[in-house]
Amino acid sequence: MGHRKRQPPRPKSAAPFDLRGLSPLNSKYQVGMDKSSIRNVAIIAHIDHGKSTLADRFLEACSAVDPRLMRSQYLDSMDLERERGITIKMQSVRLEYGPWTVNLIDTPGHVDFGYEVSRSLAACEGVILLVDAAQGIEAQTLANSYVAVEADLAIVAALNKIDLPAADPDRVCMEMEQALGIPAADICRISAKTGEGVTELLDAVVERVPPPDGDPEAPLQALVFDSHFDQYRGVISSVRVVQGRLRGGMQARLMQAGTSHEVQELGVRTPRPVKVDSLGAGEVGFLIMGVKNTSEARAGETVTGGDNPAPEPLEGYREPKPMVFCGLYPTDGEEYLDVREALDRLRLNDSSFSYVPEVSAALGFGYRCGFLGLLHMEIIIERLEREFDLDIIATTPSVEYLVTTSSGREIPVDSPSLLPPAGEVRSIAEPFLMVSVIAPAGHTGTLMDLCQSRRGRMTGLEFLSPERIELSYRLPLAEVVTGFYDQLKSRTQGYASLDYDPDGYEVSDLVKVDILLQHEPVDAFSSIVHRDKAYAYGRKMAERLRELIPRQQFDVPIQAAIGGRIIARQTVKAYRKDVTAGLYGGDVTRKRKLLERQKAGKKRMKSIGRVEVPQEAFVAVLKMDST
Repeated sequence: MGHRKRQPPRPKSAAPFDLRGLSPLNSKYQVGMDKSSIRNVAIIAHIDHGKSTLADRFLEACSAVDPRLMRSQYLDSMDLERERGITIKMQSVRLEYGPWTVNLIDTPGHVDFGYEVSRSLAACEGVILLVDAAQGIEAQTLANSYVAVEADLAIVAALNKIDLPAADPDRVCMEMEQALGIPAADICRISAKTGEGVTELLDAVVERVPPPDGDPEAPLQALVFDSHFDQYRGVISSVRVVQGRLRGGMQARLMQAGTSHEVQELGVRTPRPVKVDSLGAGEVGFLIMGVKNTSEARAGETVTGGDNPAPEPLEGYREPKPMVFCGLYPTDGEEYLDVREALDRLRLNDSSFSYVPEVSAALGFGYRCGFLGLLHMEIIIERLEREFDLDIIATTPSVEYLVTTSSGREIPVDSPSLLPPAGEVRSIAEPFLMVSVIAPAGHTGTLMDLCQSRRGRMTGLEFLSPERIELSYRLPLAEVVTGFYDQLKSRTQGYASLDYDPDGYEVSDLVKVDILLQHEPVDAFSSIVHRDKAYAYGRKMAERLRELIPRQQFDVPIQAAIGGRIIARQTVKAYRKDVTAGLYGGDVTRKRKLLERQKAGKKRMKSIGRVEVPQEAFVAVLKMDST
């Protein structure tokens, strides 16, 4: 493999625990350790390249989990992660590998959770860069490796899935050498499924990743890189001690929040929670201070000593900018405050989404939420429904536009309902992305057609190898969030991968399309679209609503309009109630009288009645993807 192999003595068993699993019996946890034996490392890779499976093999190699309790994707704790087969939240674990202590972080692979990756790298000195030996370099492989290089982290490259029949390790190693500058001889070849090469990879980690820096005698500085809320113990924070020592029972201060608390409990995850007396410089563990206010202990917070505080906080994290917005409304208005509390707790666990209150004429009181992408939005909504037992309606996803009014004022607009009247709008600028697509060369034509149909402009085409290309396009964000990823996968039989970065704003010919029911606009169905696609969007929405809205006792017109101009119309025809069913003879004038009375009643109902839109119609229409 190009490096000297070192075979450390294997531990006989994991650290013993008492029955509650909290009080350790191993003195090593109690007295701290020499930081030269610590290695802090994260696993980064494209989605589905085997990060969680590799973490399972590490747990087995270090005897961290009883074989009887071992299961696949052991570190993925949420049911949602197991069902979807993806990692959503980063997870940290402390492993004892011979004389070394390896603090390992398993990170997500999907582009929507890139913020989780950047946060985890702030707690590490090195990364394991994992690449699929069959699929080769993907978009997120490049993106994550660039983040690691910018953070000046040691990179240990590994080629996974070498046991697959389709694996081509030599070709992929040359790809990695050409694209990433990593010598092919330094790339470890492993199979996370069978365990082949895993111990050699651990040897490479302890050899190539440097130990942490940090003065153990300096004033305490500990970085909170993740938190979640426990209803019995309050906020539980994952921390990396940068310098100084964090001790149980000491007074600690949250520097950004400006509050002080007593440290109630310190511990490490092995992956079972193990209580410790202290955490020294370079160590990673969890901290409980009885914090009940979720706004106090967000990711990026600096913990310092109350008696001997650090002069300044750590740099923390750059706040991510939401890219996709939608409204979240409870189906039952009485659950409004429950939704607020649930969003507070999820925001503590995932600081990459934001929310503010908003009111809709159709849906009532709710929240306008910002997300990093559509998958991120789906995950948050599903977590609200599962973890907090809430019934949520989500409005059509939109992006944030910059609107210049006729008076020259520039205002951000993330919801169609906030767009000023057409007469007051001078121009609308929409956000753009620099999109990178890596795919087999045979799909070049269909990918170019897809990007150009989404108003994309090509900026580059590069061959990573004779069989694989990297396409670069500048695309409007609004075109990417509505079905682009699904189309990308379906047109390339699943072989294409996607990465993107924000690339500023540009003025476009955009209009607001309103949907009117019974001549009244329904703001939940309104959308801002490009003028060239406005007619197709309006017609599609009108046709879908005609199928979903139940028939009333009067005709219900469904109209799509731009300003005062109707561009599409469908009608839900009235059903007729047989008011003459009870007649049994007599003059025909009796029948006519009943029909005339029904006609007058329908006219009066039509003039004062409102159309009832069932919840199923909202859900079905708002999930409608453009193709």
